Amino acid sequence: MTLTFRTNIPNKDEYFQLFQSTGWNPNGTWTKDILYEAVKNSWYIVTVYKDDKLVASGRIISDGFVQCFICEMMVLPEYQNQGLGKSIMINLINHCKSKGIRWIQLACATGKKGFYEKIEFQERPADAPGMNLFL
Repeated sequence: MTLTFRTNIPNKDEYFQLFQSTGWNPNGTWTKDILYEAVKNSWYIVTVYKDDKLVASGRIISDGFVQCFICEMMVLPEYQNQGLGKSIMINLINHCKSKGIRWIQLACATGKKGFYEKIEFQERPADAPGMNLFL
């Protein structure tokens, strides 16, 4: 299996297909166009291709100096548990380190907490939880 890691913005259709594989968009709230605009505004992105097929991606939004947020860490189901997610995360973390950013945040999907703990992420304390407001 030949895999290529890139830091390019994927095309709209392939990114949407990868995003849809996560189950995060059951009602179709986020269209191809919306997701493409979001990904184009990423601070940094890592994509993984098998031949010409997008199979995984992770991206960061950031102020570029103090903190960043890792979002949409995605691997197609048939490529999971092969180390792609870990490789992407290490790449994202190393990019932050190279820019002097020391505060990296993320929100993990249900059942994925252990994956992030293996790469040294820590759950926020119960008395300082992350908060959400969905509009």
